[in-house]
Amino acid sequence: MNTMAGDGWDHVIIGGGIAGLSSGAHLAPMGRVLVCEGESSLGYHASGRSAALYEAEYGAPVTRALARASGADLAEMGVLSPRGFMVVGRPQDAAAFAQDTVDLKLTPISVEQACLRVPILNAQAVAFAGAAEGAQSIDTDLMMQLYARRIRHAGGQIRPSSPVTALERHGAGWRVQTGGDWIEARAVVNAAGAWADRVAAMAGLAPIGLQPYRRSLAQLPAPGGRDVLDWPMVVGAGETWFAKPEAGKLLVSPADADPVEPHDAWADDMVLAEGLARYEEMVTEPVTRVETSWAGLRSYAPDRTLVLGPDPAAPGFIWCAGQGGQGFLSAPGAARVLAEMLGGPASGQPAAILAALLPERLRT
Repeated sequence: MNTMAGDGWDHVIIGGGIAGLSSGAHLAPMGRVLVCEGESSLGYHASGRSAALYEAEYGAPVTRALARASGADLAEMGVLSPRGFMVVGRPQDAAAFAQDTVDLKLTPISVEQACLRVPILNAQAVAFAGAAEGAQSIDTDLMMQLYARRIRHAGGQIRPSSPVTALERHGAGWRVQTGGDWIEARAVVNAAGAWADRVAAMAGLAPIGLQPYRRSLAQLPAPGGRDVLDWPMVVGAGETWFAKPEAGKLLVSPADADPVEPHDAWADDMVLAEGLARYEEMVTEPVTRVETSWAGLRSYAPDRTLVLGPDPAAPGFIWCAGQGGQGFLSAPGAARVLAEMLGGPASGQPAAILAALLPERLRT
């Protein structure tokens, strides 16, 4: 049995997606941080396959609180760009559109206004439209790079191709096996995304009931060769599909949420075809070519709220899971909360928000 050089870390973070990197960046000033990513690159799974949008009114109430607290950080990082957000519905979508208007604080607009913003919308199919002007695109790759840079600048390390294969308690801390070597840590942060429950089992702890859901995306050429740069993201009422401009292309998703086991996800052709058909119903330009497609996993706790903080059965085991597709928009706020829970500066969140995030709420 080998012991890796440089052992004795304060925080070993399992997972190199946005959850692990943002947590690491906020914990690095508090002690030695090591991020272990099982894949060869950071953000390989969900984080690298996200069509992230900063819309602070999206998600569960606690997620929205963290998202609102993240806005200033995201702006300061320079990862936001104007996008806008629009929901459209058919005549039979009246109830779903009305609920979206309330949940997302949409401003109703006319069908004519909607078609001016997105010229390919079919005015004969669209009966309802509402907009949220403040929504912004997030440069996910840049955001992960910036957090990785902060970790390294503070003396932390990031090790790709370093899957964690065993965890065991060691005195007041933990021993972590990766790459056949063992390292010691005062605390372990479980930011393993869809695999977070499996990491807990490895540590001899009960799962929180995390469920991954597949979300598929197709990249299409710009419809009719149009310039889509200034188009908003468009979502079908009730989130039955969405289309988001990205780098001169159009990303279209069936907004699927099929429960799956943790795995390297791929798009299901039939699900993707059904979603593209729902999109085509609302536009005048048919889909003639799919350039590429992929899928990611959005993982939720049973109450659809993030899980942040020490496990009640093992205080040195820290959960950072259940982001549910909202990891990027809430990452700065969530990382500040996690740092506060581990002895860092106050996050500014009220006690009720902190309590609602703790894993003990899911223990029976």
